[in-house]
Amino acid sequence: MAISRNELVAALAKKADTSKTEADAVLSAFSDILVESVSGGDKVSIPGILSVERVKRAARTGRNPSTGETIDIPAGFGVKLSVGSRLKAAAK
Repeated sequence: MAISRNELVAALAKKADTSKTEADAVLSAFSDILVESVSGGDKVSIPGILSVERVKRAARTGRNPSTGETIDIPAGFGVKLSVGSRLKAAAK
């Protein structure tokens, strides 16, 4: 089961004893900061929960699954998400 954004906002509002509007604004601000930081090459870390960082991917050779033709995939960037110890423990 997945939690929708609306459900997350409602849970945040209840947990922080604030309105849904304020919780939604905080979640939006957090999302914006996360995207800006990672796109700028900064690592974002919430100790015990997770860390998110941009990683460089080297150029490589791939294969078109339809035709089997070899293709060159250029170097680029990806996102690496590492799970913290509290989150790992909660999943057990």
